[in-house]
Amino acid sequence: MSERGNLIQDFLTKAGWGAAKRGRLAGDASFRHYDRLMLDGRPAVLMDAPPPKEDVRPFVRIARHLRELGLSAPDLLAVDEENGLLLLEDLGDATYTRLLDADHDETALYRLATDVLAEIAARPESVLAGTPPYDDERLLTEACLLTDWYMPAIGARDTDAAARAEYVEIWERLFPVARMVPDTLVLRDFHVDNLMLLDRPGLAACGLLDFQDAVTGPATYDLMSLLEDARRDIDPVMAEIMKGRFLKRFPALDRTVFEASWAVMAAQRHAKVIGIFTRLCKRDGKPGYLVHIPRVWRLLEGACRHPVMAELGRWLDRHIPTESRGVPAP
Repeated sequence: MSERGNLIQDFLTKAGWGAAKRGRLAGDASFRHYDRLMLDGRPAVLMDAPPPKEDVRPFVRIARHLRELGLSAPDLLAVDEENGLLLLEDLGDATYTRLLDADHDETALYRLATDVLAEIAARPESVLAGTPPYDDERLLTEACLLTDWYMPAIGARDTDAAARAEYVEIWERLFPVARMVPDTLVLRDFHVDNLMLLDRPGLAACGLLDFQDAVTGPATYDLMSLLEDARRDIDPVMAEIMKGRFLKRFPALDRTVFEASWAVMAAQRHAKVIGIFTRLCKRDGKPGYLVHIPRVWRLLEGACRHPVMAELGRWLDRHIPTESRGVPAP
C-alpha cells in the first residue's frame, strides 16, 4: 500500500470505519477524490484531498456554518485537516443532474435551490467572518483565464499585451457595478451537479455538495451560476420566474441595479469558465469539459447584450470575433 493509502487506512481505522468496503465515486475538476464507504449497512463518503494541491479547511468551516444556518451540507463524521482527509455524511445519489435527466419536475428543483439562495442572502449572519472577499483581484484573475488560456489555445500565440491590458481596464470599470447589490455568502459553484434532493423538510431538502471556495460577494452571483449553467440549457422563461421569486425576498433591491450586477457577474463567470475548461484540457489532460464551450460562449454573448457590458462586447468582437469562438483542439 502507498504512503497515502496507509494514511487513509489509519484515518478510517481511528474513525471506526477501518473495515468498511470502499468504492470510487465520481470525481470533479479538482485534485479531490471521493470514495463511498459501507459498514454494517451504513454509508459514508471519504474525501481525499491531498495537500498541498488541496486544502480541506475551508470546506470544514463552510460546512459547519451552513449546517448552523439549518441547511444541508454533509455532516462531518471525522476530520484530518493536516492530511486532507474528511469522512462525510453520505447524502445519497439524487443529484439535481440525475433527477433532471430522469425528467423530474425541473421547476420544483429550481424553486427549492432559488429559495435556499434567497434565505442565505436574506440572513446577515450568513456572512461568515474570515471568509475571503470576492475582491477585484480575485475576480480579475478569474476573468483573465480567457485571455491567458483560451486565446492562446485558439490563436496559437500568446495574447497581445496591450489587448490584455485593455481587457483588464474594462473589468476594473465593471466590478463596481457588480457590487451595487448587497454582499452575501457566495458558494461559488452553485449548479445542478452540486445540488441534491433529500427527504427532509423545507430548505433542508436541498443538499449542498461543493462550497469550499466560498467567498463574500455580490448576491447576484450564485443565482446567476444556477440559472446560466455552463453544463445545461435552461428555459429563459423559467430563469426569469426564478429571478422574480428571489427578488420578492428583497423588495428594496432595485431591479435595474440587480440586472446590471447580474450582467457583470455573468460575463465574468462565463469568461472564467471558458478559460478553466480550456486549462483543464491543456494543462490537466481533461478534455471532457470542452463540449460545453459553445454554450458558455452563447451565455457570455448574452451577458454582453446588457448596455453596461457594451465596452467588453466591443473588445471581444475585436480580439475574439465570432468566427474565432470555437472549441480548442484537445
